[in-house]
Amino acid sequence: QVQLVESGGGLVQAGGSLRLSCTVSGLTAGTYAIDWYRQAPGKQREFVAFLTSSGTKDYADSVKGRFTISGDNAKNTVYLQMNRLKPEDTGVYYCYSGVYWGQGTQVTVSS
Repeated sequence: QVQLVESGGGLVQAGGSLRLSCTVSGLTAGTYAIDWYRQAPGKQREFVAFLTSSGTKDYADSVKGRFTISGDNAKNTVYLQMNRLKPEDTGVYYCYSGVYWGQGTQVTVSS
């Protein structure tokens, strides 16, 4: 059974940092891609970043230069390091394997 579990969300002031984790079970490390998405209240879920099994990365324009996606195959975990956070980064952050979604983790950035 495939499971994606996000963690690391919380409340932070604008300009601060958080690191989100997406721990994957049921899939072999290094064989899948992971996307991060986020959903703000009243808005559609939007793409944030992806990491492919070959190490290719890409980011939404709104987070380029501030967010970094990385993976640790030994831990079967994908991270999203978020720096210089802004209030508009507030939302529930989800990881997605292309088929399966995690349950999400809340990020709140206060101004």
